[in-house]
Amino acid sequence: MLIERSMHPDWLSNSFAIADREGGTALFVDSGADVGPLVAAVEAWGAAPAAILRTHSHSDHVVHEHELRARYGIEVVAEPGEWEWGGLRVRGVATPGHSDDMVAFLVDDVVFTGDTLFKDAVGGGDLEQVRSSVMDVFMALPDSTRVLPGHTDETTIGRERGANPFVRVWSGAEPEGTEAVDVGGREATLIVWSPDYDGKGKAWVRFADGTDAIVGGSRVQRR
Repeated sequence: MLIERSMHPDWLSNSFAIADREGGTALFVDSGADVGPLVAAVEAWGAAPAAILRTHSHSDHVVHEHELRARYGIEVVAEPGEWEWGGLRVRGVATPGHSDDMVAFLVDDVVFTGDTLFKDAVGGGDLEQVRSSVMDVFMALPDSTRVLPGHTDETTIGRERGANPFVRVWSGAEPEGTEAVDVGGREATLIVWSPDYDGKGKAWVRFADGTDAIVGGSRVQRR
């Protein structure tokens, strides 16, 4: 499978073009970054675009979608299901948590995880839904599966199984943290701290009333 990536310089959001082969069938995955490099790649491959796969509808992932639709007259696929375009067999799986409409797309040995699973981190949102999407969907995939996330660096399922701080705690490989912190003026316990794609960190915190949340690292004040 042929793959080309474009990344927005400010949002750090990824968009992809994939094709089954030169002269074959192509798909786009998200459209928040400059689609120029993707269009150039598809034309260099001599591939015919068939659809746009949308992981979720946040603006940093769809802002250029209308350009691709106008250029190629292709459909947008944004729901769970199974499809086959040329030699590309695609399965879409609901992975809510960061957003209600989040869908991951599996194509051969690659999974496009949107904003649910990143290298070393997970997406913010409803903690129980994010946990279920990560552990029940992604961690059920083979370790060799390539992970192409909605922001920045590629990784693999095996790497995230062994190194992602959220996954390690959810799997029982590491204990929950106990550090006392403040989050927006509220007392909390820092359960997990991880790097994040924007360099600011990502945290799972538990407030004094027992509620849990995944928050950006900039919101956490360590004592």
